[in-house]
Order: sequence, then C-alpha cells, then structure tokens
Amino acid sequence: MEWEIVIGIETHAQLKTESKIFSGASTNYGGEPNAQACLVSLAYPGVLPVLNEEAVNCAIRFGLAVDAKIAEQSIFARKNYFYPDLPKGYQISQFELPVVGEGSLTIPVGDEDKSIRILRAHLEEDAGKSVHGIEEGKSGIDLNRAGTPLLEIVTEPDMSSAEEAVAYAKKLHELVQWIGICDGNMQEGNFRCDVNVSVKKKGDKKLGTRREIKNLNSFKFIKQAVDYEVNWQIERLEDGGKINQSTILFDPDSGETREMRSKEEANDYRYFPDPDLLPLVISQEKINTIKSKMYELPSQMKSRLVKEFSLSGYDADGITSNIAVANYFTELLTYKVSAKLASNWILTNLFSRLNESNLDIENCPLKASKLAKLILRIEDKTISNNAAKKVFDEIWDQDKSVDDVIEKLGLKQISNVSEIEDILNQVLKENGAMVEEYKSGKDKAFNALIGQVMKASKGKANPGQVSQLLKEKLSN
Repeated sequence: MEWEIVIGIETHAQLKTESKIFSGASTNYGGEPNAQACLVSLAYPGVLPVLNEEAVNCAIRFGLAVDAKIAEQSIFARKNYFYPDLPKGYQISQFELPVVGEGSLTIPVGDEDKSIRILRAHLEEDAGKSVHGIEEGKSGIDLNRAGTPLLEIVTEPDMSSAEEAVAYAKKLHELVQWIGICDGNMQEGNFRCDVNVSVKKKGDKKLGTRREIKNLNSFKFIKQAVDYEVNWQIERLEDGGKINQSTILFDPDSGETREMRSKEEANDYRYFPDPDLLPLVISQEKINTIKSKMYELPSQMKSRLVKEFSLSGYDADGITSNIAVANYFTELLTYKVSAKLASNWILTNLFSRLNESNLDIENCPLKASKLAKLILRIEDKTISNNAAKKVFDEIWDQDKSVDDVIEKLGLKQISNVSEIEDILNQVLKENGAMVEEYKSGKDKAFNALIGQVMKASKGKANPGQVSQLLKEKLSN
C-alpha cells in the first residue's frame, strides 16, 4: 500500500524586544531563576498588561516579508489552561483575529521551488519553565521566560516529507533573522517548531489523524522526529491499529517519539477576548512606514546579485543565506571590489576560516575593509590569488597592513614584460623536449611549461602574462 505524508508546522519565534510583551521586565537570557519575573508575570491582583509596540512592529515586518494580509484590527484572547509555569491560569494569545493573516514562503525542493502557505501568525506571551532535579524529588518553576513576546507562525499542511519540513524550517529561520525580528538561537529556545504529522492512503482526499511533535529546537531533530513518526504511523495503520490525535515528544537519545497527552482542541482552552486589552488597531500609514524601512528580502537580493553582478545562483544563495553575510558582502562592495571575487573570498576562504575558528561572521576578526584591500591587490595584479592566501593567513587575526605583509613576504607579482620574457627564454632553452611535445600537438606540455616558468619566478610571475607571452613565442 502506498502512503502520502502530510505535514504542517507551528513555529514559535521569540521576538527581539528589550522587554516583555505586556510588561517592562527584561527579556535577557541566562539570568538567575525568577530574577525577571515581574508582577504581571506573577499575576498579582490589580496589575494590568500593557502591549509592547515593538512586538507589534515585528509582527508587521514578518507579515510584509511573507506577503501576508495584516489585520487592521486584531484581538487578544485568554487561552485558559492550568499548569505550574502559568500563574495567571491563562496565556494571553490571539485566536479568531490574528495580527497576520494568509501569506506564503517559498522553499527549495530539489531543483524546483515550492510555495508553503502560511495560514496565520499571531502574537502571544511565552509561559515559564518547569525545572526538574534541582533537589531530589522536587521541581522548581522559573518564570524568567513568562511574558516573553512570541510570534506563532502556522502553516497549512503543505509539506509532504521530512526534507520539506526541514527546508521550510531553515528558510523561516533565515527569514526571521534577516528581517531582524528574532535572533534564531535554537539552543536558547528562541526558535522552536511544533510539527503536525499525519499519513493517508495515496489518493485519499480526507486527511489522516495528526499527531503534534512539540518543541523541536534543531533541524536535525525535525528530520529524525518526522521520519520516526511517519514510520510509526504507517506501521500502526498497516497492523490494523488506530491513530489517536495527541501531543507527542521526541527523545533525541532514543530517536523515538512518545505520547505526552491527548491533543486539545480550541474549545478545550475556552478562548475569550481579554477584557484588560483593547483591540489592536494598525493603520495603513504605520504599515507603510515600517515597509519603507525594511531591508530587501533574501529572494530580492539574490535576483539582484545574479542580474547586476552576474553571480551564479549558488553564490547568490550563499551570500543571501544570512543577513550578516549579506551585510559583510555589501560593505566589501563599497570599496569598489569585484563582486565575483568578493563572493569567492567570502564563501571559500572566509567561511572556511570561520568554521575552523568556531566563529560566526558577526565576530569575524577580519574586517571587511581589510579583506577589500587584499582583493584590490589581486585585481591590480600586485599579487596572485595564491599569494593572497598567504597574506590572508597573516592578517586574519593580526593588526597588520596588507601592503606591509606583501612587502615583508616578497609576494609582489612580476608584471614587467621584459622580466617575464627573460625567465621564459631561459625556461624554453632548458626544456626543449617540452617545446617539441607542444608543437607536435600535446597540449599538456603547455601547462607544464607554465609551471616551469612559475617555479623559476618563485610564483611571482603574472600567470596571465606568462600564458599570453608563451603562446606568442611558441607560435613563432
């Protein structure tokens, strides 16, 4: 029997605000437990929530980035449930009228693109966290995260494999960082996915019963969890079993999913409008103002790089994979360097060294201004590309001038025609056999002769000039 996989994802992106969504408490990570638990989070009698405008701005930026409908008016609701990390007994969220409506996000699937429909994105507050094992047989509650602003982004069930789910999560992860609304730190829980998985017989129009895998905070875990869950559901159905709608957890150690509880429906939460918060009203003027200040989107920048600078699609993808990389590249271009050379140096030499040093580009010790100087020295033929790699090693994390290093290491290229001709003549004189081989039709001999010239010049001869002069001499 053939089966079809159906996947939808709900992503919680923690918004980059200095304070919580309904209070002035800090959102900084890593504080002492409950050091950032304010009276609003603790649900003290008489305290009232006040909406953080920057959280709303973040939601608008996301809506614009996915070409979604942004509601002129949206409502905050109370989502009622009882758990120790939720002192109020309810979470402030949005239900019937979310701030962001239908949009889409395009993901790569093999050699093609696929559009994933986004159903909605709504603002809500995060809950606190239960901490187990601090004392034997006891658990504690840390409310530092309580009230942290979240944007919950919900897709339609448009994905049909673990690979597509990962591709979507990665693309969304890139986007929220690109537009500056989330730092994307998955280890700290700032970007986490709930993945809804179901299977159905091929050709069936009715969807199967879904199970929701909660709180996946790595792309690797998304892949492993979905693959395991799909196999589990298919085996259960083929053995005559039934799938019950439920919330499940993924255990990275065992690579298995396990049921946590039966899946709640909306009516289980008894949603109703929060009486302490007025409807959120967003004017078109506000939307236009935010739109005017937004950086071009990755897809837009990729198209521009291909069209304006003739970069390959692969190179343009690399440059636009991260806003910090795009900014570094853009700064390089302000020094009038070749876009192609700038791209090559970022995606090969720079990325390689960052990986070796376990650094991200934001903490790169080599400033764009200095790398630009090095690239310019390649372009003006002061040094060869190979020599530039030696200079790169010297200046990587040292306060050294590019020109000083070139001078000190004696890496200046020989571009004087008469000097190169002298070396060429000597090489041709000493390698008559190679010359005869080339003239008899063996093209490999030409490259061998160039190698001899470069060796004789200690790598300083300009390869382009060597090739041109050698062709001229051999044609005589």
